[in-house]
Amino acid sequence: MRKFLFYSVFLLAVLWGSQVAAIGLAASPEACLECHDDVISAEEFSTSVHGANGCVACHIELIDLDAHMDGELMPETVACVRCHKKETAEHYSSVHKLNDIGCAECHSEIHAQTPWKGDKRIASAKCAECHVDSYDAFHVSVHGQALANGNMDSAGCMDCHNLHAIQEIGDPNDHATRAFHTDVCLTCHGDEELMTKNGVYNIAVETYLDSYHGKNYRLGFPEKVAGCADCHTSHSILPHIDTKSSLHPDNLVATCAKCHENSSAQFVQFYSHGKMTDKENYPILFYTYVSMTGLLLGTFGVFWIHTLLWMFRGFVENREKKRALIAGTHHEIKDAHKIYRRFTKLHIFLHILVITSFLLLSLTGIPLKFAEQQWSVVMMNFYGGAANAALLHRFGAVITFVYFAAALAMSAKFLFYRLQYPAEFFQRLFGPESLCPNLRDVKDVTAMVRWFLFLGPKPTFDRWTYWEKFDFLAVFWGMFAIGGSGLMLWFPEFFGAALPGWVFNVATIIHSDEALLATGFIFTVHFFNTHGRPEKFPMDFVIFNGELPKGEFMEERGDQWKRYEEEGILDQYIKEKPSGIAYDFFIKGFGFLALFTGVALLFLMVYAFTFGGHHI
Repeated sequence: MRKFLFYSVFLLAVLWGSQVAAIGLAASPEACLECHDDVISAEEFSTSVHGANGCVACHIELIDLDAHMDGELMPETVACVRCHKKETAEHYSSVHKLNDIGCAECHSEIHAQTPWKGDKRIASAKCAECHVDSYDAFHVSVHGQALANGNMDSAGCMDCHNLHAIQEIGDPNDHATRAFHTDVCLTCHGDEELMTKNGVYNIAVETYLDSYHGKNYRLGFPEKVAGCADCHTSHSILPHIDTKSSLHPDNLVATCAKCHENSSAQFVQFYSHGKMTDKENYPILFYTYVSMTGLLLGTFGVFWIHTLLWMFRGFVENREKKRALIAGTHHEIKDAHKIYRRFTKLHIFLHILVITSFLLLSLTGIPLKFAEQQWSVVMMNFYGGAANAALLHRFGAVITFVYFAAALAMSAKFLFYRLQYPAEFFQRLFGPESLCPNLRDVKDVTAMVRWFLFLGPKPTFDRWTYWEKFDFLAVFWGMFAIGGSGLMLWFPEFFGAALPGWVFNVATIIHSDEALLATGFIFTVHFFNTHGRPEKFPMDFVIFNGELPKGEFMEERGDQWKRYEEEGILDQYIKEKPSGIAYDFFIKGFGFLALFTGVALLFLMVYAFTFGGHHI
């Protein structure tokens, strides 16, 4: 038994030794090159990246040299994945793999492959063997020329397309394709240090992302707007002074016409990368930005202080009223709950139009304003995309023009209808029923501030208070600023036929900042003046039902009450029957929904400025 085991072990050792000898011979490049010297020389192979490996490190099936020399054992396709797992995984899902382009098609000199050392020219030249037209365009571009001069910071084929994970470009209008044409550019041009090092205009990314195109890209809808390659092309990127450049003045109209069919020489004067804080290069944009910022800060500063003073004084007044009620010294108004009509059905309808349009414009415009916020992406997806949001925004704009036209018609009727003599026009314009500011408002403001500071009694008002007049006149300014700039941005080709393209840069600043002013003012100052002040909280429903109780009428608008008494017209405004329960239910529900929506949008705006890094 022991002899049997000994001979068995001895036999296995002999067989193993013979295989090792065969393998050793095959693993020796010198042995292989005795026959395969036409493939590679020993010197070239030894200096290659694979030189440290034996031949059978790749040709693993050649374990019997004799069988191989007799032609019985031939090499199979080398499985590069054994060593290059990451590269193979990337290649497996690439467009090259889908087209049966394997490793050897690019790494054709595999036996003499030398270390790459990051020289992009080598890889780009390899791409040129198949992609002739693309490489010819790339080679003469700013990227290709810089690369040819040895600047490895410049983009090579692999910087945009990758080395192994090369994705299919696909449909030019496809979401992924459109995103690709911008993503790859932002990778390098968003690196401020790299751009500064190479003397490249390094705010291109910032200005693009701040534009309408860039905001849509940020929100996840690159297929709806122009990306970097749409203007600069994918490969033929040349200086704008080059006559072959897509950005040369002679070619700009054609470049823009790819999206804006009626592009003109005036239209293309738009500042594609104009920076509104760059006073030296873009003075018009700079002074527009400074003016709008000043308007924002000035308006908010004055009215927020006004609001805070009123809030504090209102709380004190409520406590004083409560003490008077407890002490029994509070003056009771007879029939205090008797209802008077303050607004007509037309006024109520128009106010509902105002609320509807304003919320539509805010809900669809604010996500675009704060496109860098994740909540903006969520909102846009909820609308079904940026295109749907734009449609809703324009629908809201149409409603705005409708109620503004109605306001103009009502104002014209008030001022000119049955006008008996010229002086009557000014009586109407500056009279107590007019929404036009007059000297009475100066006195009211002064009296109100004195009340805030505990220096005088609370004033009473006539039909319109100074803050209501401000709200009314703000509509006219808003229509000029927001409406005018909005129309220009809505129909750029029409206005661009007569106006220089930089007016759209100005219009964008005005539209954006004025919308921020409008939403911020409405959701803070206006909401407080009408609903949030202590005596009205949580909501004043007069604009929804037109009803004003006698107690509020006499206390808040005592001068109007006295004037109507003296004119003998007070009874004309008595409302015998209050609005129905069903009407109250739905209209108050609408009012609260609008209020809560506005407060929610205000919270998101404050969050963007406080935690999201957004600046005016």
